[in-house]
Amino acid sequence: MMLNDTIQIPVAGAAAPLEGQLQLPSDEAGLCLFVHGSGSSRFSPRFVADHLNRRGFGSLLLDLMTPDEEAQAEITRALRFGIPFLAKRVVEVIDHLQMYDPTRQRSLVLFGASTGSAAAIIAASERSQLVRCVVSRGGRPDLVPPAILHAVQQPSLFIVGGNDTEVLKMNRSALDMLGAREKHLEIVPHATHLFEEAGALEQVASLTSNWCLQHHMDHRQ
Repeated sequence: MMLNDTIQIPVAGAAAPLEGQLQLPSDEAGLCLFVHGSGSSRFSPRFVADHLNRRGFGSLLLDLMTPDEEAQAEITRALRFGIPFLAKRVVEVIDHLQMYDPTRQRSLVLFGASTGSAAAIIAASERSQLVRCVVSRGGRPDLVPPAILHAVQQPSLFIVGGNDTEVLKMNRSALDMLGAREKHLEIVPHATHLFEEAGALEQVASLTSNWCLQHHMDHRQ
């Protein structure tokens, strides 16, 4: 059985709660919180989330901005690229998840895409006792201050397309600064920034689920 629930998460300073889609397999191994980048939402293709669900991981896809904030972001672009603002929202969501089912100790993974990966990395540094590991897909860790990169201790996987050359350089540089002892850069050959090439998302999904399950088992041992 799969719990499929639309949840609302109240956040400070917003007139309306955030909305997200929570899916929890009955034999759930952990929970992956997806942090979308600019221009995407919880209605974006959920290929990776579905793959994780099939392998026993729960998923939460949500919008980090309310509809009014989204409309404002379309005009000014300030909120969409306001990494501290988005990171604060991720932290609020993490804190809410602890209250959603306080009796269940889950392995929590943050999966960040594009600019969302910067927000995920910052949130991981602020909630180091709750976030088990981090996955970045086509991420922008260069938007994270070096001091925060150095503070991140969780196992971190950076996935970048082989043809996404500028982002690949940024990820290599950021990975060198990352404080985690276990960190890895995985390059998907011939893929570009959105991984739209045939088979590219399948590789992202497989790499992500293997990373999540590996560190879930490490946590249990």
